[in-house]
Amino acid sequence: MRLLLCLLMLLAGTAASAECDCLWQGSFSEVQSGASLVLSGTVVDGRGNSIDLSVERLLRGKVHRDPVRVWLKTGDYCRPEPELFPPGSQWVMALQRIEEDVPGGFNPNTPNVSYGRIGDYTLSSCGGYWLSQSGEWVTGNLVQAPRWEREPKMTPVLLDLVADYVNGVVDAGALLQASREDPALRELMLDTRAFLRGDEE
Repeated sequence: MRLLLCLLMLLAGTAASAECDCLWQGSFSEVQSGASLVLSGTVVDGRGNSIDLSVERLLRGKVHRDPVRVWLKTGDYCRPEPELFPPGSQWVMALQRIEEDVPGGFNPNTPNVSYGRIGDYTLSSCGGYWLSQSGEWVTGNLVQAPRWEREPKMTPVLLDLVADYVNGVVDAGALLQASREDPALRELMLDTRAFLRGDEE
């Protein structure tokens, strides 16, 4: 009996630490079109393998609840670790809505650790499904970045430009050009615009 118990504990530990195995789906510019919801928001809470994201700007789709519940990594689900998204952090995310129950996806003994509930969302780790946001600027695997590179070297890009791309107003070339601009030149241009608007004292 004791041997059987040890074997079961070993198998449970192996399953819990199993890594997902998925192919890279592409940068944000490639994967966002297949998402149910694309938004900008701030993490307001986190429990188990989920976070609650307060919606600050909808880039595409509709939300039925605010904040939005986003389910992350547990077991072998191909999703990022919850620790990557602490309360107060800002993100742009391309999310998939959970439309149906998954067998074994919910354990009533651990309600905060599960696949997720119908009507909530999941965040995949198999591509550039999220971008880090600071104020009105975003960085991350935005466009033509190396596979699996979450924070490639790039110039931060305005959220407005990303929103224009999601809505088909600009193409991927505009994102790529903005991400490769010389930061000093961009800062000079912003200072010049502020001066012309009379924002400078």
